[in-house]
Amino acid sequence: MPKKTLQWDIQQNNESLFVKLSGELTRDTLLPLWKQRASFLSPNQNQNLYWDLKELELIDSAGFTLLAELVNHYHQIVPTHIINMPDSVKTLAELYDLEAWLEQFIV
Repeated sequence: MPKKTLQWDIQQNNESLFVKLSGELTRDTLLPLWKQRASFLSPNQNQNLYWDLKELELIDSAGFTLLAELVNHYHQIVPTHIINMPDSVKTLAELYDLEAWLEQFIV
């Protein structure tokens, strides 16, 4: 069985920084993202930050917690949004009673 991984791709222009997550955001795959976040997540004050989850295949409770932490942290710095959110993220938000909080970031 192939090892599951998480990849991320960063694209930016003057107005926006896009973080595209693909693969699996789980307890087993999230550590590299957490450790490297400062090296690629440095939006300018005039940029919007977009988390694109279109290619996210799986997310577990640990992955959701990391995503919520990153969104909450960067929301305090720049406008932060989530695009292409899969139903599994919405389900986890409901489980933790965070759907109202998460709703403000969905585009």
